[in-house]
Amino acid sequence: MIRKTWIGATAAVALTLTLSACGGGGLASSGGGDGGKGDIRLGMAAPLSGSSSAIGPYMTNGAQLAIDEINASGGVLGRKLALVHEDDACDPRTAASAAAKLVTEGVTVSVGGYCSSATLPTLSIFNKADVPMIIPAANSNDLVKSKLPNVFLLNGTGAQQAQAAVDFIKSSGVKAVALADDNTSYSKDISTRTGEKLGAVGSVKVVDHESVTAGESDYSAAVTSILNAKPDFVYWTGYYQEGGLLIKQLRAAGYTGKIMVADGSVDEQMISIAGAANAQGVFATMTQTPQTIAGGEKWIADYKAAFKADPGPYSTQSYDAVRVAAQAIKNANSTKGSDIVAALEKIDGFPIFSGKLKFTPEHTLSEGGFGILVVQGNTFALNK
Repeated sequence: MIRKTWIGATAAVALTLTLSACGGGGLASSGGGDGGKGDIRLGMAAPLSGSSSAIGPYMTNGAQLAIDEINASGGVLGRKLALVHEDDACDPRTAASAAAKLVTEGVTVSVGGYCSSATLPTLSIFNKADVPMIIPAANSNDLVKSKLPNVFLLNGTGAQQAQAAVDFIKSSGVKAVALADDNTSYSKDISTRTGEKLGAVGSVKVVDHESVTAGESDYSAAVTSILNAKPDFVYWTGYYQEGGLLIKQLRAAGYTGKIMVADGSVDEQMISIAGAANAQGVFATMTQTPQTIAGGEKWIADYKAAFKADPGPYSTQSYDAVRVAAQAIKNANSTKGSDIVAALEKIDGFPIFSGKLKFTPEHTLSEGGFGILVVQGNTFALNK
């Protein structure tokens, strides 16, 4: 097994210092995108309804926690930050409408985006409005394929996740792998890249690749095909609703081999849907969660004190997206989108939970930060 820790463990110590640096700095430059008056609005489109609705509150709460801390330290450019959020339901049409509403609300930076397929149609809307996007969760390589200048990913890419999956599969000593996705941009991207990378590994063979339809409840056809292929490892790259059902149905049909899921399935609801007994020992490729960050206890306590709930996946990334936005606005001394984009491109060493931030020329993270989690009881724990 792989022992994996995140270099962001020490970043938590530096958070308070960097937050205080966001205050002061005078008024926004004359080219400010919002006129330089009132609160600086940050927009977040996140799933608050639909099958991925469990993730939305983690994201909005994480973002709000950062905003509250920054405002308590004096705000940015002498102004307060405010969060404006809209429900995108992880649906492309709903997300496009949400993005248009956020633009109408006068947001300076977008700090949302969970489902890649829903985030994709928002790119051109925010780009046309000169609104930089710091995307905390959605991570399909399709998001940066068009090379729009305003798009920055704060999560590891699909290519980086696929490589983490391949490394773990190789280390597990398995010979036959089945891949399964839900045909969305995010899911298909990871499964396709994983298959391509495994194809170059002589010791491991991809014996089946299934694509199912999201939102259905019966995956017996895919389960039968997987069982007939006789894999000893199944990697599901879609979201937790379908992932839980697929795991439940695989186990009910007699599959006893290893199962791994991608980051879209890392939520305790997947365990509930699959059934705790069926989910035990299921692995996951995932960037850090609050509970897997060494030294993150104070942050978790602050979150729980503010929202009377436990933090979950993408709460820390959303928290960091706000902090990165605030730092870029401060560095630019402006709320104009193009000025903020230029400042984001120049960030070098700003501490976030996954490490010291520096964007690649493609506006992705220099390192994906993916590790391996495993289901233990009713939660995902760091695989050791």
